[in-house]
Amino acid sequence: MARPEKVRLGELLVQQKLLSEEQLQLALSEQKRSGRKLGRFFVENGFVTEEQISGALAKQLNIPYIDLKYYNFNPDTVRLLPETQARRFRAIALEDRGSALLLGLADPTDLFAYDEIARSVKRNIELAVVNEGELLQTIDRIYRKTEEITDFARELEQDLGDTYVDFGALGATAGLEEAPVVKLLQSVFDDATQVRASDIHIEPQEGRLQIRFRIDGVLHLQTESDIKIASALALRLKLMSGLDISEKRLPQDGRFAIKVKQQQIDVRISTMPTQYGESVVMRLLNQSGTTLKLDSIGMPPGMLERFRAILRRPNGLVLVTGPTGSGKTTTLYGALAELNTLERKLITVEDPVEYRLPGINQVQVNDKIELTFARVLRSALRQDPDVVLVGEMRDQDTAQIGMRAAMTGHLVLSTLHTNDAASTPVRLLDMGVPRYMVATSLQVVLAQRLVRLICANCTEPYELKATEHEWLKAELGDTVDTRRYLHGRGCVHCNGTGYRGRTGVYEMLEMTEALADAANHHEPAHFMKAAHAQMAGQTLRRHAVVLAAAGKTTVAEAMRISNQFED
Repeated sequence: MARPEKVRLGELLVQQKLLSEEQLQLALSEQKRSGRKLGRFFVENGFVTEEQISGALAKQLNIPYIDLKYYNFNPDTVRLLPETQARRFRAIALEDRGSALLLGLADPTDLFAYDEIARSVKRNIELAVVNEGELLQTIDRIYRKTEEITDFARELEQDLGDTYVDFGALGATAGLEEAPVVKLLQSVFDDATQVRASDIHIEPQEGRLQIRFRIDGVLHLQTESDIKIASALALRLKLMSGLDISEKRLPQDGRFAIKVKQQQIDVRISTMPTQYGESVVMRLLNQSGTTLKLDSIGMPPGMLERFRAILRRPNGLVLVTGPTGSGKTTTLYGALAELNTLERKLITVEDPVEYRLPGINQVQVNDKIELTFARVLRSALRQDPDVVLVGEMRDQDTAQIGMRAAMTGHLVLSTLHTNDAASTPVRLLDMGVPRYMVATSLQVVLAQRLVRLICANCTEPYELKATEHEWLKAELGDTVDTRRYLHGRGCVHCNGTGYRGRTGVYEMLEMTEALADAANHHEPAHFMKAAHAQMAGQTLRRHAVVLAAAGKTTVAEAMRISNQFED
């Protein structure tokens, strides 16, 4: 498109009989006196409207006039023009046409604005006329000063600096006595990260200090050292996590963050006085590139589809159950990640906050200041949330508040410690939750465990033991093919264990209308019978057997997990 020519607005409006000659001369006199723009004077004095000015310019320049009130904006296209230029030149990017950019200008005769914008976007410019008042409102709505806020945030981030513990710097500044302790801790964290440990246990024993790693849910001895260094290790870890170093008689909890091999690790620390000194346990949470997705947790496709359909409901209670370390939090965070959109407000009440999720309001309870689950949950419901996650339903008060929230338009996600899905509603009744709440609020119970996967680098066929064969026959009947089962021989990749990684086994109980009626029955056995009938063939045990038959885990591991919830 050709570069626009300068147009005398006043003469144009007179030519199109929108303005009288007397009105133009009055406006020109005022412009000489105050320096105000003619167009603004015309509008403020009621001579013409903004729409009439825009229409006159469009007609004269033979370009379109676009009413921004009814225009369907693409925010990404609008942001092709930097916010500072949009405000300065009263311009907005409307349509990306590949080689050209359709640009809306309040004053399309502004030659300087045209040249500067063309230089900035490095595109050919096609012009349209827009109403200045609507243009400014649109700029405020779409840009919302994001560039300015982002610049301030970056400056503040640089001022605050990095809060992660740097072992290199720590070792350089440590005294001669402390330097070996720092080096030991660095090697422990390096090794734990290398073998994917979830926990580090530092345990003083009689005459020795034992350090163990929990890998894929099982503890392994890492090293044994002289008991003399136990107090120095505990002291340094307390300093790193801001705990009271003078208090050795009471348990303490804290957290700190470290960087290990370019990975950002959140460390939750718990100390406890024992007979031979302070025992320290640290949970390692890798925050680097953490993506918690329901697709990756091992849930069967059919069950995952049904679970997602329930998550799309606007209200109700979703419970995930299982013992400590069964992956409940990972499942709930995966659900939160799918629910986390700009249209929803999500609040979590946790003890502690394990992973920091962008766009979600996460609250950590603190019993020391009476910031309990129930108290935070009451406050959270006054924050107008759409989805609330309660880390754990520990007591009757928390359970009833969560249930009421689920009945009043909120989707509530939480966990409960029960053996299986069928016993969960009964457990809620035992906690004192009224039957009608359980029947009307509870939407689904997902019970789960974690099983270790056979190491892919040392997989080989395995001859079943007699006890394993009988166990499989009890589940599958006489169709057991003893030649199809595998195990891991043990190699450097799995630290000689034969296992590497874990996946989930699941069972899901949907509260159908029939089960809701059964929950209102005063005899718990009546509900349990109906629940087991609904889940027939889709239990935790059956899922573990399917994984073993598919060669993903061993029969011994499936038996170990199944025995946790046998009657």
